[in-house]
Amino acid sequence: MGVNMLVPSDFSTVQTDMIYQMNKYHGERVQMRMAQIQKTTREVCKVVQDVLKEVEVQEPRFISSLTECNGRYEGLEVISPGEFEVVLYLNQMGVFNFVDDGTLPGCAVLKLSDGRKRSMSLWVEFITASGYLSARKIRSRFQTLVAQACDKCAYRDCVKMIADTTEVKLRIRERFIVQITPAFKCSGVWPRSAAYWPASGGPWPHSGLIAEVKTGGFDLLSKECLALQGKQSAMEGDAWVLSFKEAETRLLQGGCRKRCLSILKTLRDRHLDLPGNPITSYHMKTLLLYECEKHPLEAEWEASCLANRIIGIFLQLISCLQCRRCPHYFLPNLDLFKGKSPNGLESAAKQVWRLSRELLTNSRALEKL
Repeated sequence: MGVNMLVPSDFSTVQTDMIYQMNKYHGERVQMRMAQIQKTTREVCKVVQDVLKEVEVQEPRFISSLTECNGRYEGLEVISPGEFEVVLYLNQMGVFNFVDDGTLPGCAVLKLSDGRKRSMSLWVEFITASGYLSARKIRSRFQTLVAQACDKCAYRDCVKMIADTTEVKLRIRERFIVQITPAFKCSGVWPRSAAYWPASGGPWPHSGLIAEVKTGGFDLLSKECLALQGKQSAMEGDAWVLSFKEAETRLLQGGCRKRCLSILKTLRDRHLDLPGNPITSYHMKTLLLYECEKHPLEAEWEASCLANRIIGIFLQLISCLQCRRCPHYFLPNLDLFKGKSPNGLESAAKQVWRLSRELLTNSRALEKL
């Protein structure tokens, strides 16, 4: 009797209503967010392209890789509707070995394969005495160039460099923030620190997809790494941050996975954009990847299951917030909540719970979310 009470007698009607509500939410709120972001992206990228063109004139080693392809900008990531990251791919990493022995969680270093090759490197003046290509030194040089470019470019009246950070960040029209991150693309290799992925050994991802993801490789970004802050490691400034953006995109193909992510991001922007930024869209993407492992069948990613997947991800998010730990999908030793305030995580957990309860108890909750 008790068990039956948990399932409404007209469960199929509730299910149909929920599918309708999800589709409506995607058609209205999500599409509205996407349209707004697309418009903003175009505006922001025009300014960034102009700044980078100016940088390239001063220093041909920093060639802009921000290009438009089928209405999308390659190398641009939307962090939130007002915040973006542009990855600037540097060329020729040739004479360096990639070293990630686990001592720097989420990071790796690039070491000269042979001291005699120092002069052969395109980045010779950024190599430390120990033979490491310093991420911070490259970023510092790039920052100087971008600051000069902001003063010279056609948009100089509406673009400002954000001070007090070693990152290269621009404020555009006082409304948008864009971080420009120098990076190397590492194709055809896979980091040792992610060697145990996938840990589940389950049916998803299947072996073909795993091989495809590993062949696609990863990126190395020159940015501040939260995991290293306070460690006072000599390597800290020289280390590069591992990024798996392309791998994540490949894994989220098929079924309603991408639709699920866009709904999660919309809910996050509308209801979970909290002080101290405890929950980012990257946390949502990470938990979605874990959810894909928990629900490996394609049938579990059909439109009819979308509400269940979203509630599952929210419940997992509450658990992570309460434990104050959110492991990176490829690098489980890396905690994505590192540096977040415990009080911020606690109040975020309460807010996610309020949202989950609303979705669980009211089939028409999405109408007002």
